[in-house]
Amino acid sequence: MASRRIGQILVDLGFIDEEQLDLLVEEQSQRSGVKLGAIAVEMNMISEDQLAQALAEQMGIPVVNISDLTIPPEVLAHLTEPMARMYNAIPISFRNDTLTIATSQPERLEVLDELRNFLGYNIQATVTTPHEVEAALERYYASSEGDSVESIMSELANDKDLLAQAMAEENGELDLASAEAMAESAPVRKLLNTVFLLGIKDKASDLHFEPFEDEFKIRIKADGTLYEMVPPPRHLASAITTRIKVLANLDIAEKRLPQDGRIRMLVAGTPVDFRVSVLPTMFGESVVCRILDKSVISLDLNNVGMSPELMSQFREVIKKPNGIILVTGPTGSGKTTTLYSALSELNVITEKLMTTEDPVEYDIDGIVQMPIDAEIGNTFAQCLRSILRQDPDIVLVGEIRDQETAQIAVQAALTGHLVFSTLHTNDAPNTITRLKDMGVPEFLITATVQAILAQRLVRRICPDCRAEYTPAPDLLADMGLTDKDIEGKHFYQGQGCVKCNNTGYKGRTAIHEFMIMNEEIRDLIIRNAPASEVREAAERNGMFTLRTAGLQKVFDGITTIDEVIRETVLD
Repeated sequence: MASRRIGQILVDLGFIDEEQLDLLVEEQSQRSGVKLGAIAVEMNMISEDQLAQALAEQMGIPVVNISDLTIPPEVLAHLTEPMARMYNAIPISFRNDTLTIATSQPERLEVLDELRNFLGYNIQATVTTPHEVEAALERYYASSEGDSVESIMSELANDKDLLAQAMAEENGELDLASAEAMAESAPVRKLLNTVFLLGIKDKASDLHFEPFEDEFKIRIKADGTLYEMVPPPRHLASAITTRIKVLANLDIAEKRLPQDGRIRMLVAGTPVDFRVSVLPTMFGESVVCRILDKSVISLDLNNVGMSPELMSQFREVIKKPNGIILVTGPTGSGKTTTLYSALSELNVITEKLMTTEDPVEYDIDGIVQMPIDAEIGNTFAQCLRSILRQDPDIVLVGEIRDQETAQIAVQAALTGHLVFSTLHTNDAPNTITRLKDMGVPEFLITATVQAILAQRLVRRICPDCRAEYTPAPDLLADMGLTDKDIEGKHFYQGQGCVKCNNTGYKGRTAIHEFMIMNEEIRDLIIRNAPASEVREAAERNGMFTLRTAGLQKVFDGITTIDEVIRETVLD
């Protein structure tokens, strides 16, 4: 760790005086998170070169001028463009298994550790200016990210050692040591590092590695849609899969049974988890990595896409002392994020919050979280029973899957606990039918369930290529809209650009259907009325359907008619 502060070093080097240092310290105290050196440059007290010299003095490392260097292509190849841009670093030499980088942020010691883990060899730092780094990125990494991936694929295809090892494996001659060496090879590591970083940069939810008879596909799922990357050579499927299994601490010798694991890494100082699922198929092992990036997920109710009116109603319900609040929708509809956001808002020192999840996706300070492990009998029902002996105030059950879990959740609500959980149903009123099917009596449903939130995710129109258009008449008919309904309304869609991978969409938002239990609805449930009557009663009491909520987002210019039709059904 540096023993001298950067401000004092600037004074010692004669770049500023004590009076200027006091001014800088006062300015920094009013600007949280901004470094003193950056403020000094911004206020024209010092130059970028002087700051680089001071940082070099502080860290005990040399200063380099990248523009005076000629960096060989084989050195540049050690760091792909996404990594160079993400870590603000340029590779300048490689000797004795040590890569020397130039960076304008040498104080970020975690970068050296992350690059060491990614690349597998020692990293040394030198200091340069931000301008020098930017100029080097433009000079040496002028190609696009796609070209970078393609060049890696070409390098892999031409690697004779990897091809020979792959052929040996096909003939049953490859031992475990050779398989691990193949997975640890620089080209394989480089490819996976690039895929992981591109997935994180694109805010993807999943990475798919899929073996087929004649090819090996890599697909990235972003905003709920899969995009295929340039496929690597088919003979490298095993090396890539083995590398992922090594990172996830899975058994590389076991290729007949499904395996689940987890890869934890720091990327640009942010912890990112990859939940890994390996599945044997006819042509090899299929791998899916779920990306759990804490910097992408904002566990804040204000960011889940609710309208101000709905937000007010939801906040009122989650502050009730007891009862069950259910969030429903298909897999990948954002149910967990909504529940975590609600828990984060309720997470105060005076309340004990406990969760049981399969698996625990995000750890939150102040909440006791318990993972499910059905193999040893640690089911939702068993965990919930144990949790209730821990004197919680608020309980989250990851999912109500069976009658036993439903009954314990009901008992917990009856004994003064507030219970949050999820169910897989199409809409809010049909959730009542699902609970009945699970064996929960009508009188217990009415006594415990406080509200049901149905949720879907729709893609947002890309803000960079958003343009007004006139939708086709058949689309309007599919939405049940007449000319009178759309009078004075404007419709938008994305034209497709580089920022959104030419899809016209960037990011997603939620649409909701919120049914609050009242006397009329409870009476209908006791009388065993059909879901259609429950829906009509809920709408009379102010519930907006998913289709109506989606239509409002269309009129607000947030999403398109196509997205709403895809995610909802006509009421």
